[in-house]
Amino acid sequence: MRALEDVQVQAWGYSDREVLPATMFRIGAHTGAVVLAAYPLDDPQRPFGLAYGFPALRGGQLWHHSHLLAVHPDWRGCGAAVALKLAQRARALAQGLTRMTWTFDPLVARNARLNLGKLGARAVSYHPEWYALGPSRERAFPADRLMIEWDLTRPHAERPAPPPQGERVLEAAGTAPGPVTLAQEAPKLLAEVPTQAEQLSEEDRLKWRYALREALGTYLGRGYAVTDFAREGDRAFYVLTRSP
Repeated sequence: MRALEDVQVQAWGYSDREVLPATMFRIGAHTGAVVLAAYPLDDPQRPFGLAYGFPALRGGQLWHHSHLLAVHPDWRGCGAAVALKLAQRARALAQGLTRMTWTFDPLVARNARLNLGKLGARAVSYHPEWYALGPSRERAFPADRLMIEWDLTRPHAERPAPPPQGERVLEAAGTAPGPVTLAQEAPKLLAEVPTQAEQLSEEDRLKWRYALREALGTYLGRGYAVTDFAREGDRAFYVLTRSP
């Protein structure tokens, strides 16, 4: 469990004060949390990935909330994230829980593809400035998050990324986003997201952050859910579907 502290640093560059400590993994595993590690076949002592979640309760409803999913950068794209998530799903179901939630940064396209396409979950709400990342909230890059909901009773089947079909409410204008359209009522909407946001200037990333906050936050508040992640060449789009 000490080694899982190192996985967080390797995956995200966390400082000591941001790392979830081994003591939390230890007590969590004893009291109903799920603590998972992924290891190379040739080195069963040094993990390269982890998943961690715990039972959550609100309004009489009990479910599993997944707090951490980390994979060392050298191992990304090998299927480890999906394997960890499915193992977490199996353990939550064994506890009698049928729903899992977690959050992710809507600017990270690879995580959107994992959550929406590979796992078949959906995003149900938008949370601006969910975390304060950095020593000063005023100077920190806004840490918005989408809340994911995963129905664990549905059979898992990875979906290929569909072509973008629907009314476009947000599109790129060069490296920055264009204006957001907020008057749409079509059953299916599209909001573009940069596929490599980390390579953009901080100014453009900030513009994308606020554009996605406006588009996704508004339409999720109107009864839509983000149900898929579409691709068109080197462009990517969130697919928003009106919830029944």
